Parts: sequence; structure tokens; C-alpha cells
Amino acid sequence: MKKKKYEAELRKLQGRLCMLQQWVKHAGLRVIVIFEGRDAAGKGGTIRAITERVSPRVFRVVALPAPSDREKSQMYMQRYMQHFPAAGEVVIFDRSWYNRAGVEYVMGFCSKEQHKRFLELCPEVERYIVEGGIILVKYWLEVGDAEQKRRFEARIKDPLRQWKLSPMDLPSRSKWYEYSRARDMMLKATDTKLAPWHILVSDDKERARLNCIAHLLKQIPHKEAPSQPVKLPRRSNKGAYDDRKTLKGRRFVPEKY
Repeated sequence: MKKKKYEAELRKLQGRLCMLQQWVKHAGLRVIVIFEGRDAAGKGGTIRAITERVSPRVFRVVALPAPSDREKSQMYMQRYMQHFPAAGEVVIFDRSWYNRAGVEYVMGFCSKEQHKRFLELCPEVERYIVEGGIILVKYWLEVGDAEQKRRFEARIKDPLRQWKLSPMDLPSRSKWYEYSRARDMMLKATDTKLAPWHILVSDDKERARLNCIAHLLKQIPHKEAPSQPVKLPRRSNKGAYDDRKTLKGRRFVPEKY
């Protein structure tokens, strides 16, 4: 897709996201959007495309680090639930409780029993979430072997992108089929009617972002929220003075550019 075409389509979709935002606030909706997928599948870029034109007070992104010792002693879902939305909020999880079905299981950070127990209980927990009135949308970003390899190599070579390489990225590359089997088990156990998975093919990042936003807009029922015309008030001249002159002698940022 040509860059100009991509940017034009993205702008249209982001305009519709702004309309959705107003409806979420007006109707008091509570929404959770989960992004899961292989490393380098494009989760971060897709989330940025969704959130760059909307308010962070409405669209909150949650990307939790590895659990602390205290969090490890809690119920597994506990640290995620404290980030759940209140009325008028959309919470986007950049990786979620499904860590247990993926990286934790593949890399040996949980036991087989813990993994099995998670897959058994997860549909029940999500049924509780949905029946409680939260709209739950789950995306799995599927990137192919060759494209993942290309993206990892690009990150290694580019100093501006090396920060994207987490300690788990390179080991995960060597465990491709282990992750595939973990994905298959996860989908079999948790792709339910109440909380289905949506597979987003992400070999082409730009098309994937557009497809995701277009799909997400359809998952959250909405219409144009009522609004009052916006009118800029006139500046009052009461107490007027030269308010720039009083800054003389302060520390200004050098105008290098």
C-alpha cells in the first residue's frame, strides 16, 4: 500500500475512533481490547495507530512488566483486574492475562498444572467479565516466520529500534513451533461464543492496522453522541498588561532550530 493511501485511510478511521470515543463517554461504556501475538507481530504499532488521535483519559493502554514477588503471591488475575475500565473507558492490554497461555508456558515460567488450570478457568472468568457488562474484544496478531525473522534482524541493526528487543524476543525465535502449539491450545480452550478470538494477519503492518481499526469499530456498538456547538470565548481585556515583557530575564530554551 502506498504511504499516501495508507495515511488517508488511517485518518478516516481515526476520525471514526474519535466519534466512538465520544459515544463511549456519553453512554458510559466499558471496553477491554486485548492484543496478543508472537513477538514482532506488530502489536505496538497497531495500538499506536488506534490511540494516537484519541484521549488517553478514555483510551488507556496497559502494558504490565514481569510480576513482582508480591504479585506472584496474589491470585493470577488480580494484577490485571485492577486496570479494568470504569464507565466511559476503553482499556487496551498490550499483552494480558494470556501471558500464562504463551510466554509463561513456553519459557517455563509456570508449571504445566498452572497452565492447564488457566485454560480451564479463563473462559469462566471472561464469561463473568462479559456478563458484567464489559465489552471484551480479543485480537491475536499472526505474523509469518519469514517476516518475523526480517523484523528481528531490522531491530538488531537499527539503534533506534534495538530497545524493542526484550530478553524474551530472541529465545522466542528459537521456539517457533512451541509457540505455535501453545497458540493452538489457547485458541481451542478460550475461543468462545461470548469472548471470541479474532485473528489478524499482520505480515503487512499498514494493512493490518487499517483492518484492525475497521474491525474494532464494528465490535463496539455506537452512534454519534449528542454535542453542543463549540464557540471560542473572546479574550477579556480586564487587567490587561504586557505579559510577555515580564518574562524578560527568565531561562528560555535556546532556539536551535
